[in-house]
Amino acid sequence: MKPAQAQRQQPATARDGLTPRAQDYAQWYLDVIRRGELAEHSVVRGCMVIRPHGYAIWERMQRELDDRFKATGHVNAYFPLFIPLSYLAKEEQHAAGFAKECAVVTHHRLKSKDGKVVVDPESELEEPLIVRPTSETVIWAQYKNWIQSYRDLPLLINQWANVVRWEMRTRLFLRTAEFLWQEGHTAHATEAEALEETRRMLEVYADFSENVMAVPVIKGRKTPGERFAGAVDTQCIEGMMQDGKALQMGTSHYLGQNFSKSADVKFLNKEGKLEYVYATSWGVSTRLVGALIMTHSDDSGLVLPPRLAPVQVVIVPIHKTEEERAKTVEEGRRVAEELKAKGISVRLDDREGIMPGAKYYEWEAKGVPLRVEVGPKDLEKGSLCLVRRFVAEKPGETPEEARKRRKTFLPRAEALAGIAPALSLMQSELLERARALLASRTRVIDSLEDFERFFKDEGGGFAWVHWAGGAAEEDEMSKRFETTVRCIPFPDQIPEAARGAGACILTGRPSTQRVLMAKAY
Repeated sequence: MKPAQAQRQQPATARDGLTPRAQDYAQWYLDVIRRGELAEHSVVRGCMVIRPHGYAIWERMQRELDDRFKATGHVNAYFPLFIPLSYLAKEEQHAAGFAKECAVVTHHRLKSKDGKVVVDPESELEEPLIVRPTSETVIWAQYKNWIQSYRDLPLLINQWANVVRWEMRTRLFLRTAEFLWQEGHTAHATEAEALEETRRMLEVYADFSENVMAVPVIKGRKTPGERFAGAVDTQCIEGMMQDGKALQMGTSHYLGQNFSKSADVKFLNKEGKLEYVYATSWGVSTRLVGALIMTHSDDSGLVLPPRLAPVQVVIVPIHKTEEERAKTVEEGRRVAEELKAKGISVRLDDREGIMPGAKYYEWEAKGVPLRVEVGPKDLEKGSLCLVRRFVAEKPGETPEEARKRRKTFLPRAEALAGIAPALSLMQSELLERARALLASRTRVIDSLEDFERFFKDEGGGFAWVHWAGGAAEEDEMSKRFETTVRCIPFPDQIPEAARGAGACILTGRPSTQRVLMAKAY
């Protein structure tokens, strides 16, 4: 065995320094990304390179979401990357909200001078261009040409694109200067239709998060200080990561008539009168890949819900001789074809020069839900070895005991028939584990002393608290405890124990509502 091969078969943490979650959660997150070959830093400050495996996960997300968008009547289009400065400035609140994050193009040509390539000062643009941080202004400039009558409404358009927000502190997937996302932009004849659209798309995001990503979420609306710049109302879904922090996973905005007024988009209503259009926008981004990592992964690397795994099953032939290789690889091909016929995504890893143990570690690090091992003895017995990436721990069971249950040997026909149910079970178990974590780290808190104890001594999580404060009080809570109001929950999101009136946790003023407070990414 070559030294490099022997090294690759050592335990994961010893082999390449995967930091345990309990030791350093932030570094563990970056290690999972590195080991899973998901992304890496670019030579451009604050930007990332999404590697093929990471991009394949994003593609699975795109496919699932795009199907949902089209099922609700939306169509895709594409709008320019560059936005004239005057367009952004038309909606004052919107411009102010993004001013510090804008990348600005002022020249359009280079030239060679004294052996160096420099910006040609004579190529200055008549008007600076903003590299889009979001597309409301440039899209509504086009909508002005498309909307004249109520017959043109509703206009339901989505685009898949990249955006740039010049972030000072970045973290792969969670916050980068450039990222990928989708942004929906819709136009409606009435406020009621626009409000219905805003909530509909939030429900689409929540359904995707829970039933595809296996991440439970809390739905609600943002406080005025946390709204999208230029929005009348911002609704959101908030997920809890394994360290107890919140992650905003998607937002849906009711824009009222703010953008239609700034772009002068009017339509002739059924009564023959001109009025401004009502608007919404909504989006999710590659931040969801970060949510996936932080919700499900473990100290061996990435764990993927089967519905989002680019490879759901990997088949590893095991052999010592060329004769054994020929037989096990051929069986692996037969197994792969049978699984593909059932709609399961399969990879046969028949690479030469890599020991089986090294392959196991690689695919485990990449989060493949199920591994099928095919060895000479399995062929003799007519069986297959199945190894699940994740099994839920039973009550009273240790993680090591659960780990041992990951591997099973079954007769071939039984093994193949059980793979689809096993993937389905894994999907539901990951959701249930995430729900259990959410429940275990959520508290109903009525005093500032208990709040401080929860976040400073007990590790924190989600806190349901009474709140009657404004922006200044939100800032005070942030400075004292590093917490923010994640959302004002919809009534059906509030647990029974948190309902009813009370007193604001900070000011003591009467409160009729609970809000969700947490530390957040």
